[in-house]
Amino acid sequence: MEPGADEVAFESPAHFRIYKSGRIERLNRPPVLPAGLDEATGVTSKDVALDADTGLSVRLYLPKLQEPSKKLPVLVYFHGGAFLLESAGSATYHTYVNPLAAAAGVLVVSMSYRLAPEHPLPAAYEDSWAALQWAASAQDEWIAEHGDMARLFLAGDSAGANIVHDMLMRASGSGDGGPGIEGAILLHPWFGGNAPIEGEHEGAAAATTGLWTYACPGAVDGADDPRMNPLAPGAPALEKLGCARMLVCAGKQDALYVRDRAYYEAVAASAWPGDVAWLESEGEEHVFFLPKPECENAKQLMDRVVAFIASKPSLKIEVVGKFLSLINK
Repeated sequence: MEPGADEVAFESPAHFRIYKSGRIERLNRPPVLPAGLDEATGVTSKDVALDADTGLSVRLYLPKLQEPSKKLPVLVYFHGGAFLLESAGSATYHTYVNPLAAAAGVLVVSMSYRLAPEHPLPAAYEDSWAALQWAASAQDEWIAEHGDMARLFLAGDSAGANIVHDMLMRASGSGDGGPGIEGAILLHPWFGGNAPIEGEHEGAAAATTGLWTYACPGAVDGADDPRMNPLAPGAPALEKLGCARMLVCAGKQDALYVRDRAYYEAVAASAWPGDVAWLESEGEEHVFFLPKPECENAKQLMDRVVAFIASKPSLKIEVVGKFLSLINK
């Protein structure tokens, strides 16, 4: 081992330590909860293994069916954790997705991707794309019987919301064989860049740059990699977003607030033909709704997500698809 390799290079107190050797120590890991019936919400979940070699798996959530013959929107959820932490089955996300499935009346496909630094990016992106394609294929009996694939949504928080953006760009470039995505929900998305933008604290940009180095060591442009900084020079045009509508949410006290607002404004100003909405939670920090699901702002956020899914798009997915086909020629 090289001298100093076991020195701490980056630390997030109570979450993780990364050493100069590349080793990570994950702290205070939440327990993994079993799938099954959630008595509080009436939602039933099950685990499905998709790839034995990579360990790719998903946890499906089926809400209590009020009308058994009625098809449900399908929502693919990508968990957060800086690409380093968490899983679909962790208590953090199992206790969030159960109420989400119940409140919105959606069939949720919550996926677990490989984590960095043991599996550097793009592993998480590749796993997420494979899980999205699997969900869209309706191979699973729950999805085939109860899912309305004409109403497909993506959602994620923090790094998971970053993944949502990547999935939308991939969907637009995959041709007619790509999944038709009605809506995307980006909850406190983790975006950054090598240098702070106007209004952004220098520490926030530095933290992102440092973490990105370990999550994606192969990034040529550092944190200005288009996957981390969709607004970087040379990044793919936002008009290529592969969905009909989008909801971007942020906490007003979140260190990522300025980046999230800049992303929303850039999408709104782009030539993308879809509809984008914004919701900010006053006085709240990053992903506050996970540890504080019963607070008033978390309830308001959940209500907004539910309303977004329930509403009908002003623009049909097919129209967006035709627009994307034209600009991708």
